[in-house]
Amino acid sequence: MGLIKKNWYKVIFLLYSFLLPFISFAQVTGGPPSDTQGKIVNPLGGDGPNSIPEFIQTLLEGVLRIGIPIVALAIIYCGFLFVAAQGNTEKLTKARDALLYTLIGAAILLGSWAIAILISETVRALG
Repeated sequence: MGLIKKNWYKVIFLLYSFLLPFISFAQVTGGPPSDTQGKIVNPLGGDGPNSIPEFIQTLLEGVLRIGIPIVALAIIYCGFLFVAAQGNTEKLTKARDALLYTLIGAAILLGSWAIAILISETVRALG
């Protein structure tokens, strides 16, 4: 019992390693036959993206929906750091660096969206 307590993470890893393939390769028995049996099916559903550019656009939209509020909260936090610094040069430097990194992150986030749109429109214009 002491061996399992010492190496619990290894036991869980081994259980998942042997149990997960059985679950993922399980097949439904009985019931009506599926029309997708033996075919490659879009894992994102029938309404999901059907091409790589559509998938990238959907992925970037999701990242932007999560990232923009995080950037807004980070800017508010940087403002709090500036107020809390109260003239202390070390804390002001920390707040200034935090704001700089937040703005760089926001630029990368919005820049990735702009580059994706640019590439998508170029490919559509060529095709």
